[in-house]
Amino acid sequence: MIHEYDIVVVGAGPIGGYLSGKLSQSNHRVLLIEEHKEIGRPFQCAGLVNPGAMAKVGLYDTALTRIWGARMYSPSGIKIEIGNPDITRTWSVCRKIFDERVVLDSVANGTDIWLSSQPKSAVINDDYVEMVIDSDGRERIVRTKLLCGADGAHSWVRRNFKMGRPKEMMVGLQIEVTGYDTEDGKLDLFTGENVAPGFFSWAIPSGETTRIGIWSKPNLLGEKSCEDYLNQLMFESPWKNKFTNCKEVGRFCGPVPSGILKNLTKERIILFGDAAGICKPTTGGGIGPGFKQVDLLLPMINNLVKDNDFTKKRMKLLSQEMNGMRKNHRRKKALRDAFVTEVDDNELNEIFAIWARPEVIKLINELGDIENPIPLGVRMLKDIPEFRKYAGKAALAILWS
Repeated sequence: MIHEYDIVVVGAGPIGGYLSGKLSQSNHRVLLIEEHKEIGRPFQCAGLVNPGAMAKVGLYDTALTRIWGARMYSPSGIKIEIGNPDITRTWSVCRKIFDERVVLDSVANGTDIWLSSQPKSAVINDDYVEMVIDSDGRERIVRTKLLCGADGAHSWVRRNFKMGRPKEMMVGLQIEVTGYDTEDGKLDLFTGENVAPGFFSWAIPSGETTRIGIWSKPNLLGEKSCEDYLNQLMFESPWKNKFTNCKEVGRFCGPVPSGILKNLTKERIILFGDAAGICKPTTGGGIGPGFKQVDLLLPMINNLVKDNDFTKKRMKLLSQEMNGMRKNHRRKKALRDAFVTEVDDNELNEIFAIWARPEVIKLINELGDIENPIPLGVRMLKDIPEFRKYAGKAALAILWS
């Protein structure tokens, strides 16, 4: 039997679930396939969903903690506290329940789903893509007008069609613990070459537990592993007393692909989410940008499927719709590099000393946005001259790009 669909989405994570649901709402015949036997396992992120993304799906009951503030620490221990209890900055969710609910909403809208299923081959023909899918040990043939890869950092779709790689591939490790010395509604961020070279480590409240993690670039880790740096944070850093009563109850790790691919499309192929390198370079978050990508491209995809016209010209125009997001990612990376990745611990301490000023804290609370730090970065570079010596060329990129 040959199964025929308008669209096949590979990967039933939050982006694949959101994408397939939107496509089904547009009256397309959609198949969602997932290699694992259940939704939401394994997951490899900090479990934060920004307010904009949460509003799109309305899954507030999956939230474990509402995050409204942050405590940030310099390498020498300078502490900055920011936030307003009346303003939600992000939501810490149960990723398994969140992912399941996104996918269930998609199924309710008409999506077919095959679990324990993964593509074995896919060939582009004139009028369709023909796929061979291993579905729980049984080979099935599927023909589809459009194939969407939302299958993660190591995307099978991206590799099978030789569509390149994200410009940056960070790596992270996170454990879930009980007993962390936290404060309700606030997450902690730690910086320094000994705890997260070039980036930061974190402690995020998640209901009765806390997620503690570190991310960095492989070339910045040297001969140490992420686990080595996590241990240094918990047992050797100036903040080790905060971890004294911690007991690990879970552990997960994974890559963080950032830097949107130059070409997200080929004839009858589109990449989404982590497969497209959509993660934010400032925080590694991928759910908000992934949802935004779906909403941005959906109108054009609907027309492509309706016309069954996936010529190179039309697919190139679809990819070019992402140019605004690409530019935004470049500016965020420039901001991150200027103030975190390309400065040493002494410079970080100087930056934190400036951030700790009351007038700067006020500015952060007024303009700070986890999803979009550019307005705050621009304002700081314009209003606080001391920052410019750290920014160099990045300052010009942020101000004028």
